Amino acid sequence: MRWPLHLFPALAGVFLTLFAGLAVAEDMPLRSLATGDAAKGWEAVGRLDLGGVGFCTGALIAPNLVLTAAHCLFDKFSGDPVGIAALEFRAGWRNGRAEAYRRVRRGIVHPDYRHGADGDMARVAKDLALLELDRAIRLPGIAPLATAGKPRKGDEVGVVSYAQGREEAPSLQEVCHVLAGRPGILMLSCEVDFGASGAPVFRLEDGVPQIVSVVSAKAEISRRKVALGTTLDASLDLLRSRLAAGEGVMGGTAPPLHRFGQGSARSGGGAKFLSP
Repeated sequence: MRWPLHLFPALAGVFLTLFAGLAVAEDMPLRSLATGDAAKGWEAVGRLDLGGVGFCTGALIAPNLVLTAAHCLFDKFSGDPVGIAALEFRAGWRNGRAEAYRRVRRGIVHPDYRHGADGDMARVAKDLALLELDRAIRLPGIAPLATAGKPRKGDEVGVVSYAQGREEAPSLQEVCHVLAGRPGILMLSCEVDFGASGAPVFRLEDGVPQIVSVVSAKAEISRRKVALGTTLDASLDLLRSRLAAGEGVMGGTAPPLHRFGQGSARSGGGAKFLSP
C-alpha cells in the first residue's frame, strides 16, 4: 500500500501559516460502498493492484484511461519505475470481485515529477500519472468521471478511496473541505490512509461528481490529520498529449516490482508527515 512523503519543512511551514486560525465546517464521516446499491455511480473508481505487493486507488476518466498518483508507479527503495505489465486496474472492486479487470498497457507521469525529491514542493504539485489500459472499459454500468478545475479554499469536496483496513470495498466521504491551497497543491480535511494514494477528490456540479484533485499524501498539522491533494489544472491536458505522442511513456519492460513499506512519522515545522 503506497504512500509518499518524506516531507519538506518549507512546505509544512507554508501550510501551517495558511491553516492557523481557520474555522472548518463539519465533515461527513466515511461511508462504506460495500453493496451494489451503495456503490452505484462510483464503479469508475477502482483499486490499482501493484503486482500483488500493494495497491493504490485510481479512477477511470475515459474508457481506456485511469488517473492516479505518480508515486504509485515508482519503487520506493530503488526509485526505479515499477513493472507496468504487473499492474491491474480493478474497476468497482468490492468483496472479492470487480465490475471489470484490465491490465495496463502504458503509463506516463508528469514530466516535472521528481520521485525522491524530498525538498521540492513539485513532488506533491506534480504527483499525477495517467495509465492507458490494455482494453477500453465500455460497460453500461461504468461511466468515466469528468474532471474540473481547482476548487477554492473553503469549498466542499469529497473523496472515494480504498485504504488500509478497507481494501475490499471503497469508502465515500461525501463532504470534506479545502483548508488551504498552493500552486498545484490542496490541503484537505478529507479522511485518507495508506492505499488512498491516487484517489479522486471530487466536487459536485448539479449533483454530478467531477474530479478536481487526486490524493497524494496524508499529514498531521497542529495535531490535526489532513490530506494533501494534487490539482489537475493544465497538468492533465499535458499528460494526455504526451501519452498520445508516446513521450516519456513507461511500457511493460520496466523493472519488476519490489515490496513496499508503509512508512513512519516524521516531524518538521510543527507538522508530521508520513515518509515512504
